[in-house]
Amino acid sequence: MTFRSLALSGIRGNWRAYSAFFLSSVFSVFVFYMYASFIFHPDVINGHIEGAAGVRQGMVACEYIVAIFSFFFMLYANSAFLKTRKKEFGLFTLFGMTRMQIRRMLMLESIFIALFAIAVGIGIGMLLSKLFFMAVAVLLKVTSPIPFVVPLKAVLFTVVGFFLLFILLTFLTTLRIGRTEIVELLKEASKPKKLPVFSIWLSVLSIICLGSAYAMAYTMNMNNIVFYILPILGLVTIGTYFLFTQCSIALIRMAQRNKALFYNRTNMIILSQMAFKLKDNARILFMVSILSAVILTASGTFYVYAKGGREQVLSQTPQTIGFVENGIDAHEVIHPDKVRDLIQGDGFELDYEVSLAGIPTEKVQKGDGSKLLEDDWHATVVSESDYNHVAVLKEMPELSVEPDRVVMVFPYKEQSDMLDLNFSSIKVQLNGKWTNLEADPFRFGAIVAPVQSFTNVLVVDDAQYKKLAAETPKSKLKVAYGFEIKGWENAQDTVNKVRAQINPSYEKAAQTYRVESYLYVRQTSALTMFIGLFVSFLFFIASGSMLYFKLFTELKEDQAQFRALTRIGMAANEVRRIVVAQVGMIFFIPVIVGIVHTFFAMKALGNLLLSDVWLYAGVVVGIYIVMQTLYFAVACSNYMRRMLQAAV
Repeated sequence: MTFRSLALSGIRGNWRAYSAFFLSSVFSVFVFYMYASFIFHPDVINGHIEGAAGVRQGMVACEYIVAIFSFFFMLYANSAFLKTRKKEFGLFTLFGMTRMQIRRMLMLESIFIALFAIAVGIGIGMLLSKLFFMAVAVLLKVTSPIPFVVPLKAVLFTVVGFFLLFILLTFLTTLRIGRTEIVELLKEASKPKKLPVFSIWLSVLSIICLGSAYAMAYTMNMNNIVFYILPILGLVTIGTYFLFTQCSIALIRMAQRNKALFYNRTNMIILSQMAFKLKDNARILFMVSILSAVILTASGTFYVYAKGGREQVLSQTPQTIGFVENGIDAHEVIHPDKVRDLIQGDGFELDYEVSLAGIPTEKVQKGDGSKLLEDDWHATVVSESDYNHVAVLKEMPELSVEPDRVVMVFPYKEQSDMLDLNFSSIKVQLNGKWTNLEADPFRFGAIVAPVQSFTNVLVVDDAQYKKLAAETPKSKLKVAYGFEIKGWENAQDTVNKVRAQINPSYEKAAQTYRVESYLYVRQTSALTMFIGLFVSFLFFIASGSMLYFKLFTELKEDQAQFRALTRIGMAANEVRRIVVAQVGMIFFIPVIVGIVHTFFAMKALGNLLLSDVWLYAGVVVGIYIVMQTLYFAVACSNYMRRMLQAAV
């Protein structure tokens, strides 16, 4: 028998464990090649594709992520495989095989798997690269399709990179086999396991670390993010590690002391075996839980950016076209009739049109006469009824203002963490006179274009406004105009025509960038989701594969245990119940921990964005649970079949 045939026999004999590793490696190669094919595409390099430069940079960053992740994933996989084959290596050594020959055999195995995985991964990448280019072209809004090519640099880069990675990792892991004595190799599989123990202090430490991290994440905002982000990451990592290595054993011990639970049907066997499995698999469960949290948090962030981008643009640009004029009858920026004619001339209809008159303030101070926010802070005073009229059109909450009181309306929610609003009354100077007003709770949300003095709005009751307006010349009043176009997402050309008619001297008094901002956000968010989707899916497959081949590396030991149980009378349905419970715990405990981490991470993200992100987080978590359940069903079915075969 040659080394080549011996290596091939080793792969065939361990293929069930190798299969998950092989498929994960194939997907890593596939993603790496797909990104490389775009990065080295001639039209991208030559700049013939508009907007491709930014996408190329994002894909280059993803290439680094895939390479680094593949390194650690393969390092763990190789170490796990070698550990299960120590008895086999001991027999080879006993039969006269030298350490160098064992390394040579393992190197050949690695070369065969590497070549096969690289060939299949690049082959799938070539088959699907045309669809990949078509999707990128749609997202980039490229008029002509991106031609199909197979860049030689992309192929060489992928082949050489992953082949060297396989060989390097195999060499590093085989060094440990050479240092182990024959007796230790032969006895590795038959060594009795020690009863799992735990430290109560480390268990308490894990709870304190996670509780502290969750508390900081729950209260994180723009003011403390710099101080909180690194401690949160450190505390979550430490807390999660001790949660699986210490706290999980403590919980099993508590369950075993509960006689009603422990002696119920097959729970005695499930809990007894789970104590050993959780201890043996603590590190892999820790890694999968952290990886699950990374996948969910990253995917949730991408999804929030993609879906929340539109709402963000709408909050910053209340109408498709908005501008502010100086004076009731003045039309120095652009005449409203001209805007109306241009919109209707291009075949668009107006959803609504507003004009909001207000009195610009000269100075605004706190009730005690101190500075309000900053020296040049200005606002516009508007009436309650005029404000509510526009608010109804925008489907925003109406205001009810009592006499001699005021509601301050700021345009952006993000300002809540940046403004010092700790006062109960203000003094407003209009036409050289001061007016004292009691301040009601603040509101956020612009109803007209937040430009010039309409950046901030002071809403007073109608009687108060009429009194102030009667003392103000019409030429000093400010009027905010707003035009909301039906189907504004497709009105870029019309908006450009309106912009061209605006007086260049008053460009800062107009807001006409909603459509282009939305198109930019939509394109970048779609590209981010598209690029990140493959990396997130790679992480998901890798995390599931870790659990899969960890499960099958302990298969022989579990088969011996279940064979002994069936000999003393355990039925097949009881074996199924035990297998489902144990495999389910291994698969779903780290997922549950990762989901809890994710919810607090999304809470922190919601605090930073000042928006509700729970719906988006729920969608991402729901998809992940469905995918993990499918992965569990496949793994449990295969594991159950092998276990029942051994039990017969």
